[in-house]
Amino acid sequence: MAEAVSGSASSTTNGGEEVSLKDKGNDFFKAGNFLKAAALYTQAIKLDPSNPTLYSNRAAAFLQLVKLNKALADAETTITLNPQWEKGYFRKGCVLEAMEQYDEALAAFQTALQYNPQSTEVSRKIKRISQLAKDKKRAKEVESMRSNVDMAKHLDPVKTVLAEKLGPEECWRHMFSFLAETMETAVKSWHEISKVDPRVYFLLDKEKTQIDKYAPVVNIEKAFESPHTHSSCFTFLRQYAEDSFSQAACLVVAKNIISYPQVWKGQGSRKWKHGQHDGFFVQFESPILRKLWFIPSSNEKGQTLCKYFSWSTSLLSRLHTLSTVTNWFMP
Repeated sequence: MAEAVSGSASSTTNGGEEVSLKDKGNDFFKAGNFLKAAALYTQAIKLDPSNPTLYSNRAAAFLQLVKLNKALADAETTITLNPQWEKGYFRKGCVLEAMEQYDEALAAFQTALQYNPQSTEVSRKIKRISQLAKDKKRAKEVESMRSNVDMAKHLDPVKTVLAEKLGPEECWRHMFSFLAETMETAVKSWHEISKVDPRVYFLLDKEKTQIDKYAPVVNIEKAFESPHTHSSCFTFLRQYAEDSFSQAACLVVAKNIISYPQVWKGQGSRKWKHGQHDGFFVQFESPILRKLWFIPSSNEKGQTLCKYFSWSTSLLSRLHTLSTVTNWFMP
């Protein structure tokens, strides 16, 4: 709120009573009429251009009007006219806070505190801005992780196994890229809409596969509705992999679509191994390697984020859905 202090700028009312333009501006400010308050402060500044209080008050009015550049200019003028008055730095800090320039705002409030160490208002601002700065930094980190998905760096164990089993890079690079790109697509989908379509992706053999007959993606949305559809899907996928000469396959399915064995065995809403995290499963199948991951997600800073990638081979014995549905290449 603008401070009410005496000044030389004045106007004369119809009754002849002198009323300070600044005080009139303060009254309008308190009433929430910030535009009228700013206009009165401007009139007062024309009559008394070296009064720092007037610029401070107008800065507060401009801030309420979201005229941030004008508010910042007035705060800077206040500081220039009275460098040892904490109010100028306080105004500047408030404007910079509104601009979300938290580091600069924090510096301004810290300077204000130097000139008025007893100010609880400034101390509260410093505490608040410090937290806002941390939140903004983390929000940028989250956005960076959401927009720069690089699954290959999380899959070094798979790369090592493929290299050990297949030898030269040209023998396994295509298979590894297929896995990484499939997982990246799933993560990006989850980031955007918090879901993935239940699908199986096949790495088809360019030389042997009949492209007009076999697609690289198969929808398995119905696979988890019952033991019957589950069994039928398993039989179909294994035959599909064989007939299409697939070199590898990758299943992607959301956790919430898998009801077996929790529901089919009458266990109700029993907790999963990964607690209450939402997320999705990815299972990779090839003649030489089978791996399963659960990729959990959380909501952070208002954004959906897949934070880490869990190497979950032990889940194969617990989740019969995935360990049987995708047992196409390996017995």
